[in-house]
Amino acid sequence: MIKLTNIRGKVDRIIDIYNGDRGQIVSILQDIQEEYLYLPRKALEYISERLNIPLSQLYSVATFYRAMRLKPRGRYLIRVCLGTACHIRGGPLILERIERELGIKAGDTSSDMKFTVETVNCVGACALGPIVICNDELRSHMTTVKALSLIKKLKKD
Repeated sequence: MIKLTNIRGKVDRIIDIYNGDRGQIVSILQDIQEEYLYLPRKALEYISERLNIPLSQLYSVATFYRAMRLKPRGRYLIRVCLGTACHIRGGPLILERIERELGIKAGDTSSDMKFTVETVNCVGACALGPIVICNDELRSHMTTVKALSLIKKLKKD
């Protein structure tokens, strides 16, 4: 659980970088997300109070941009491409294997905050599919066996 006292100092530093300019709210939110890996509600409440911006407006901005997250992500972000080429080559089977091994569905984070699984529509590397991206590292020609091996390796880490 994140305490407000822990958030205030970090959020104040980020807001001060932008001189408290309300016009820089997207940049402020991006920096806060970089710090916490998501946008904690307590941080949004504090920004609302400090910059006199309605909380509903902050949520509107945060939900408008797909890159902004209101839910925490795990240490390992695993994205499975389900674009046409990857789909035909077994992307759904790879996703199913990863979900089963981790005990979570796409869009969820494991209770230990170690793994988040997501799907993407296309990463633009169709000739290398199926593709799994783990923390921005693209893994090509993925199979269910390779996916299981990857998960087991990450669990040990």
